[in-house]
Amino acid sequence: MGKQSGHNPGWRKRKMPNKFQKGGKSRRFEEEKVAAVSPSSTSSGELLEEESNGVASEEEIVYKEPSMYDKLLMALGSSSKAVAAAYKQRKRQEEGKSDSDSEEEEEDDDDDGTESSSDSEEVDDGEEGDNKFPMKGKLKDPASEDAKIEDDQDTSDMDDRETSDSDDRETSDSDDQGMSDSDAEQDLGIHSQSAIDASICLSSFGVQLEHKLTEAEVENLAKKKWRYKWDVPAAEMSKGKWAGTGECCIKDVNPDSSYDLKQKLYKHWLDVYNTSGRKDLHSSRQRLFFSLFNSYRDILHCNKKPYYHRGSEEDSSVMDAYIMHCLNHVFRTRDLVMKNDAKVAKHQENAKNVILTDDSLRDHGFTRPKVLILLPMASIALRVVKRIIQLTPSAHKVNVDHMDRFSKEFGSEEVLDNEDERDIPPGDQNSGNVKPHKSSKPSDFQVLFGGNSKDDFMVGIKFTKRSIKLYSDFYSSDMIVASAVGLLKKIDEAKINKEKDVDYLSSIEVLIIDHADVITMQNWDFLKSVVEQLNHQPSKQHGTDIMRIRPWYLDGHASFYRQTILLSYYSNPDINNLFNKHCTNYRGKVKLVHEYKGVLPKVVLQVRQIFQRFEGDEIVNIDDARFEHFATKVFPKIKNSVEGGIMIFISSYFEYVRVRNFLKSQNASFCLLHEYAEQKDISRARVWFFEGKRKIMLYTERAHFYHRYKIRGIQNLIVYSLPERKEFYPEVVNMVDGSHDMACTVLFSPFDLLRLERIVGTAPAKRMVSSKMNLFSFA
Repeated sequence: MGKQSGHNPGWRKRKMPNKFQKGGKSRRFEEEKVAAVSPSSTSSGELLEEESNGVASEEEIVYKEPSMYDKLLMALGSSSKAVAAAYKQRKRQEEGKSDSDSEEEEEDDDDDGTESSSDSEEVDDGEEGDNKFPMKGKLKDPASEDAKIEDDQDTSDMDDRETSDSDDRETSDSDDQGMSDSDAEQDLGIHSQSAIDASICLSSFGVQLEHKLTEAEVENLAKKKWRYKWDVPAAEMSKGKWAGTGECCIKDVNPDSSYDLKQKLYKHWLDVYNTSGRKDLHSSRQRLFFSLFNSYRDILHCNKKPYYHRGSEEDSSVMDAYIMHCLNHVFRTRDLVMKNDAKVAKHQENAKNVILTDDSLRDHGFTRPKVLILLPMASIALRVVKRIIQLTPSAHKVNVDHMDRFSKEFGSEEVLDNEDERDIPPGDQNSGNVKPHKSSKPSDFQVLFGGNSKDDFMVGIKFTKRSIKLYSDFYSSDMIVASAVGLLKKIDEAKINKEKDVDYLSSIEVLIIDHADVITMQNWDFLKSVVEQLNHQPSKQHGTDIMRIRPWYLDGHASFYRQTILLSYYSNPDINNLFNKHCTNYRGKVKLVHEYKGVLPKVVLQVRQIFQRFEGDEIVNIDDARFEHFATKVFPKIKNSVEGGIMIFISSYFEYVRVRNFLKSQNASFCLLHEYAEQKDISRARVWFFEGKRKIMLYTERAHFYHRYKIRGIQNLIVYSLPERKEFYPEVVNMVDGSHDMACTVLFSPFDLLRLERIVGTAPAKRMVSSKMNLFSFA
């Protein structure tokens, strides 16, 4: 054990060991000078020296807490003289010492009789109990092994050996090994290493990943409080504007530039765009959204018209933009790793020293996957992955492995012609390629459920020099396309079986959540659990070269560097909560603020629509207030009704259970139609309600989302809670088929503003929640 001081080595003054004293000057890599005039320190924690006398006084020296990377190197240095020596050299460079100073220090060390091994032991003792590097398993000792620097391609080759297809392994190995320095330079379209450095450093990619967070920045981000300081009109959205934190990132872009894309990606994108018959990429939606995504801010776009709602052009434009952004991130990551591999290869004999003394070589995450795309259905995943392949430059997709298997598993399914006789359950269909039949369902339902609606899937995508590998091992993948259900199953398996893990989620730098509105119809808690699992420090090393891991990964700050792009047809409190509480990108946030016209004009029947407002003091009590209002104000009027034909539409399944139990306690005549009901029960309930054998029917929004039933026999409609999807309101109201005195009663509170404005319009909704009156009539 080394020598221990009687004082706290982390913050208090202590007598400096002789090996740090020479020529009247005191220096140590853990010290930070407290200057009398300027108290600021450098982001890397170098020692600031007093300029007045050129001497750092012991009374003005404090000790800075070492970074996680310093602790890691000290741990390795305790068992490796080579690492300890290289670590000393790194610190001497940080302190601005010359080689002659180093030689003098070594002579002083010899005179003092102090050996390097004891030095490292003393440092370890001073930090004992503080080394919390969480990765389990034995750390690699670079001195005891060959000078082997594992990049992402090496890791992928190792993982590929676990697959059963030997031909795929050989192709992957040759592809990865073939990526030499010249290949990287040609891929960038640049013919010098310095130009490659400049391209990466000046790009948004380089700015995002090279920034070093200060302690003050980390503290502010941990508070999760955001101030939106600017807004600009949203292009091609008459009633929309983008609002953001920090500095405005929506600016004019030079039309002659490549928009910060790699040259090959830009040229291929331009060719694909022009081939489709369109012109002027610069003014297109694709380019506008790409520039927004490339700002590396967290993005919330909750007015994206989906492809199944006759919004194919808008949806495809946004999809192309985030795909190009993801490809650009993956390819720039690979270029950076290869560039640094080339640097290390030129110094094979002292590779360890090069890595330790050059922070720019620390370019790795804990694992290889950098992009995660979360989607609700296999049919949407098929659409996205096919477009990823189309937008990948031809040179990188000479081979697309396992495409046939992917098309078969994610391919289209039969669209049933009459769901009154047969129903599509929410998710468990077998894949198949069957010609669609005519359907009486709305067109958006036919398009959305016309393909494979399976919600449990997960596929890795790996890019090599000449091929795209689908179904690659997750640890060797660059992208992962998955559903929240599929990922959560893997997470739960890892909790039960300690031999399994989901550490491939530890280094996600770009997260895309598309069609979040559909996910809310599945189970939002699943997606929230998946997001909470991202960017955790891994349980195992997974063959990663820990000497090249970025410092902010080791410091546990990876979530502050992750960009989240959240895309949805509408917004709700769950989506807003995820964006505000679980998206903490240090670059800031941008969200779309939009006004709605409402959907009341789509109600074609002469139905009296009475909106009743009830009050609630807090959002946590709003469910109780809604139920109380229904039980005391609404139900007594229908309890003794002799006509029947009363349908109660309920958005939440939990609200449905509460109302069902209440009706049971009141001995009411009712039937049930919900998303978990069996087909025979659904058919029986619909017949009973139509024939008047049951006076009341409970109908949930999710049941309507998955089936779009046409309910017959409705005389009186009660909307217990407004639907999330605005198109459902006119659909349900238009099902009322009474010949006279048709009525619809809608319950709402001020906390329902987001839903209310989508149905009645933004301006009327604001008046309705703030008015002194609590009854509002529409006809």
